[in-house]
Amino acid sequence: MKKDFKNLVSTFKNSIKTWDYFVNWKKVFSNSSELEILLNKLNYLLGKQNLKKEFIKLYSSNPDIAKALPVLLAIREKNIEFFDPETKKSIFFNFNKTGDKNADEYYTFIEKTGLSKLFQEDGIKNLVDYVIGVEVGLDSNGRKNRGGTLMEDVVEVYVSKFCKEKGLEYLTQANAKRIKNQWGFNVVVDKSSRSFDFAIYNPKSKKIKLVEVNFYNGGGSKLKAVCGEFKSLYGELKKQDINFIWITDGLGWNTTLRPLEETYNNNEYVFNLSMLEGGILNELKW
Repeated sequence: MKKDFKNLVSTFKNSIKTWDYFVNWKKVFSNSSELEILLNKLNYLLGKQNLKKEFIKLYSSNPDIAKALPVLLAIREKNIEFFDPETKKSIFFNFNKTGDKNADEYYTFIEKTGLSKLFQEDGIKNLVDYVIGVEVGLDSNGRKNRGGTLMEDVVEVYVSKFCKEKGLEYLTQANAKRIKNQWGFNVVVDKSSRSFDFAIYNPKSKKIKLVEVNFYNGGGSKLKAVCGEFKSLYGELKKQDINFIWITDGLGWNTTLRPLEETYNNNEYVFNLSMLEGGILNELKW
């Protein structure tokens, strides 16, 4: 297998965002549907002139409506502490407990947080639809977490297909204990917490390959540290007759090319997604 660092670098991808990266719609609709009945009860209050009177009346027979109040402020927490600058005291609300406060206290929450404007101002016609919008906004905060696993998701498509075709087995997030339990294979790792993104095992040859993947949009000192770590890890695993594969990508590497090249020249298997797409796994001895 001919190595070509220039080819590796020139074929790095700018983005690996998948269709479901931006919004997890399943989660959005699941979260909003859990509160749908309560939100429909609160719809009664929309447009009411005497909001306090109507809220107290609604709460008297439906104290569970309080559970839906935090999400109207785009808050996921159910135990919330507020500091009142007038009284210089903290006020605690536990929205998991139905009837934790009386109607007046919950109305104070509505008024002080500005939710009263949501009910009284023109424009909001349905709180269920409103909360779907809120959930979309809240879910956008999860993009960072999704971004952290995107490369793993993309690579797993190739690993899964390859293993199925070749009669191989694989694990995700494979630490030494899981590998031992699954295949009876002992792996000595440099860190007790070390978990590999993939472990690929050939039941015929009794050989195992360990895989780490990552994607970097931006540069920074972390990239240099990763190069040093994976260079060392390659050496430790080679002593155990274990192949270590590093699949990495992203234009962030353009800021840290020298450390990457050193690791590329030292490690036997350093690939990017274009190489994976080109069938590089077929060129390895399994």
